[in-house]
Amino acid sequence: MVEGEWGWIEEIETTYVVVRLWDLRRLILPLTYFIDKPFQNWTRTTSEIIGTVFVYVDYTLPVERAREELQNILKDSPLWNGKTCVLQVTDFSETTMQLRCLMSANSSSAAFDLRCIVRERMIGFLQKNYPECLPTRRDAVTLTPRSSQSQLPST
Repeated sequence: MVEGEWGWIEEIETTYVVVRLWDLRRLILPLTYFIDKPFQNWTRTTSEIIGTVFVYVDYTLPVERAREELQNILKDSPLWNGKTCVLQVTDFSETTMQLRCLMSANSSSAAFDLRCIVRERMIGFLQKNYPECLPTRRDAVTLTPRSSQSQLPST
């Protein structure tokens, strides 16, 4: 992970490093970049990685049922390495709960694809089984009773 992009080191030369980015572009950086600036290495000892998906739902969603669905989604995917499967309520606002789905994969590209699958299938699960739990906007309207409205002075 370098300059906000992720990719693979393709070449290391005496004066520069070529990073093949996820979208097949090449980022050419001077060798001094890696000496002077911090960077992330996701594969130093292993390429396994944990992916995260956030889903926003209404408070009425049965969380345990969503947890079971995440397990089903991951079990059906060859991209999941079988190690991490977690669904937690990690935050909430006045309108929604935030669910965090964690899943592990053997590489960053597999994790990216797995995260996309989880997003698509979780949304499909909600649309089919709990459409009322998809986020909606609720506006409160305050009505003023007629008796408390100000009256115009009589003439």
